[in-house]
Amino acid sequence: MNPSLCYALVVNGSVYGSQSSRVAFLFAQALIKKGHILKSVFFYQDGVSNGSSLTVPANDEFDLVQAWQKLASENHVSLETCVAAALRRGIVSENEAHQHNLESSNLADGFVQAGLGSLAESMLTQDRVVQF
Repeated sequence: MNPSLCYALVVNGSVYGSQSSRVAFLFAQALIKKGHILKSVFFYQDGVSNGSSLTVPANDEFDLVQAWQKLASENHVSLETCVAAALRRGIVSENEAHQHNLESSNLADGFVQAGLGSLAESMLTQDRVVQF
């Protein structure tokens, strides 16, 4: 058996506007099934929409936000949205809402906002970084 590797993923595609987020999720599942370790998923650019608690897919559609949350909680994966990209797109944590005097937040449970330094650290410390 091959030794397991530690992975980080970078997701640039929006939650429902392209296939990249869904493909990234399927790739994450496959990594874990094969015995590899997924440390983090960094959502960047339009990918930050994966962290919105206000996404409501149709009843017959796959709930990708909920799927990321479940995958993360079951496998100890950090789900990080780029704070700058998220704020530009209206994805706001409680902390950022307070800091910017906003009335509410909408960052989904299980997601955190992080800077590019977190992505850089993953690139330096993980065996593989795969971008979608």
